[in-house]
Amino acid sequence: MSPPLVLPTLVGDAVRLRAFCADDVPAVREAASDPHIPLITSVPALGDDAECLAFVARQADRLATGTGYPFAIADRTSDVAVGHVYLGLRDLDLGRATVGYWVVRSQRGRGLAGDAVRTVAGWALTLPGVERLELYVEPWNVASSRTAAGAGFACEGLLRSWQSVGGERRDMEMWSRSR
Repeated sequence: MSPPLVLPTLVGDAVRLRAFCADDVPAVREAASDPHIPLITSVPALGDDAECLAFVARQADRLATGTGYPFAIADRTSDVAVGHVYLGLRDLDLGRATVGYWVVRSQRGRGLAGDAVRTVAGWALTLPGVERLELYVEPWNVASSRTAAGAGFACEGLLRSWQSVGGERRDMEMWSRSR
């Protein structure tokens, strides 16, 4: 088992990346009502308080088990959670880490996802052993592709039938950023 990770607080231009807490349940609940977020993340599809609190607890578990760094994306001014950005370390022994993110629908279009991904990527590439960051975007998700590109990631190509989403195999674009 990996040693527990310590989650830093990272500050971007418009976001503060911090640990999830019980006060973030409204953001998790809003994400749960999105038709896509629960299909591709561990956000519960039901979104009741108990399920949302369980999501928050699972984020702390990721630190405890050393599997990754789960950040709440919070508005820098109000500290209200608006999303999630995650640095996964499953392939760290190969020099790779993965980035995943979502922002609640009511806060999209403000550049918060891009700021969060840029901020976490800049930090992640200073970590020992992280030589390459990868993220995956469904080809139809133009906004997410713009977010990845704006955060310094380059699209490397299409991975056919790469991932199961909602019980169906889906193509994914592979995006990367390296040291």
